[in-house]
Amino acid sequence: MNQTTNTDFAVSNAPADVVRRQYLASAAGDLEALRATLADDVEWTEMAGFPLAGTYRTPTGVTAAVMERLGAEWDDWTAHDDTYVTEGENVVVLARYTATNKATGKPIDVRVAHHFIVRAGRIVRFEQFVDTAKVRDAMTA
Repeated sequence: MNQTTNTDFAVSNAPADVVRRQYLASAAGDLEALRATLADDVEWTEMAGFPLAGTYRTPTGVTAAVMERLGAEWDDWTAHDDTYVTEGENVVVLARYTATNKATGKPIDVRVAHHFIVRAGRIVRFEQFVDTAKVRDAMTA
């Protein structure tokens, strides 16, 4: 069995490794490390109906419009990545979001699918698929 060392994982350009670093950086709240996984011309799409719906560009644009806002509106927002399906530059991740809405105190635990396209060691596209009604329910008093 061929194991990847932590050092190899940290610098690997393999699409799944880049995506995994993005999840780890997000969970740690390390926006600088998260931005390092994103291409300068990244297109990051949050699903229609999701509170942050839209397409965001540039690493700074993505973290400001998505991660910083999630941190402001939710306690302990985490994407728990559990299953990776990889084909070439495409990485699909099945995961779940957990968090507690700061305004209502209501928790969420909802399944999600993410589709990433990774080229030259950077995420160039992201698209989110989630049950937006469950997220919105947690935001409603």
